[in-house]
Amino acid sequence: MSLIISRVRAIAVSLPLRKPMHMAGVRITHAENLLVCIETTGGLRGWGEAASAPTMTGDFLPSMVAAVERGAAPRLEGRDARRYAALMTQIHAGMHRNTGAKAAVECALLDLVGRHYGVPVHVLLGGALRETVSPMVLLGNESPEADLVEAVRKRADGVGFFKIKVGVKSMADEVRNTLALRRELGPDVLLCADANMGLTAAQTRAYCAGVEQAGLLFFEQPLRSDTLEEMSALARQVSIPMCADESVGSVSDIAALQRVGAIAGVNLKTIKLGGMTQVLRAGVFCQQHGLSINLAGKVAESSIAGSSILHLGAVVPNLDWGISMTNHYLAEDLVREPLASACGALHINDLPGLGIDVDDAAVDRFTLR
Repeated sequence: MSLIISRVRAIAVSLPLRKPMHMAGVRITHAENLLVCIETTGGLRGWGEAASAPTMTGDFLPSMVAAVERGAAPRLEGRDARRYAALMTQIHAGMHRNTGAKAAVECALLDLVGRHYGVPVHVLLGGALRETVSPMVLLGNESPEADLVEAVRKRADGVGFFKIKVGVKSMADEVRNTLALRRELGPDVLLCADANMGLTAAQTRAYCAGVEQAGLLFFEQPLRSDTLEEMSALARQVSIPMCADESVGSVSDIAALQRVGAIAGVNLKTIKLGGMTQVLRAGVFCQQHGLSINLAGKVAESSIAGSSILHLGAVVPNLDWGISMTNHYLAEDLVREPLASACGALHINDLPGLGIDVDDAAVDRFTLR
């Protein structure tokens, strides 16, 4: 039975966060995201989502909407969604960059095809390697004291992995905060840090020296994304493994960083690489070249995009640097049963497609007009 696409909708939404998230150079109160809904002649729908991230992908929300309406929709409408791989190949060939829009489109296609066949997306991607994942929690409050209070509360709920947002407070405060977190949470909790390109090499060296006893698992993207040689030199000067994020937009980028010894691992996001299958391809490359993997969503995406990250978490070769879900940072989700961890773990479900039930009323409420 064919699965003919009758309509592709691009929906711009603004989702309020529970509380502001502080990162280097930015204070986030709302997430401006793209939703893609792909409908068939038989009434079946598939959903995808991608966060706009101008400082990471270069994508602003209006351009993401235009990319779907002008670039993707004409290549999809009237076509059989079961040929999603061929359709995405045409979209990649017909649009340069626009990785966020491509990610949302591919997610919606996979959700649609999975629903059609009655199988979860992780089966379409090759099958699950694990049944549960343990998400990390981002700490990006206005003060070190607030970070500590949140971490202690989350630890009591079973969370055993935290990422500290640095490059916002003074360097002395960043060091004190990191050491205080380690003392309070104990030696068994995993800690890592993320500077979102907000530090200089000198500041990075000072931070790494100051927190050496904290035993951080990795330090993510302290320098600007266009500083390959500086990143390579820095990786040889500090003891904490370096993780690439904003500097990665393709497997070729990962290969270049790996060749010069700039990184020990990579943060993989669908919005950077252009979709779930591209993330899986990058994950296989990382495994083959001895690089660790951190799988993450952008702050903040609803359980639509969160479910795509969860399905990827089932199939990527390794998750030794963890997985980061971001829907719980939102004041309200877009699905009727939002993703939620229990005792620090998330179960990977076997429901068709992404396994979510989108709340149309919530989508309408947060749609930008």
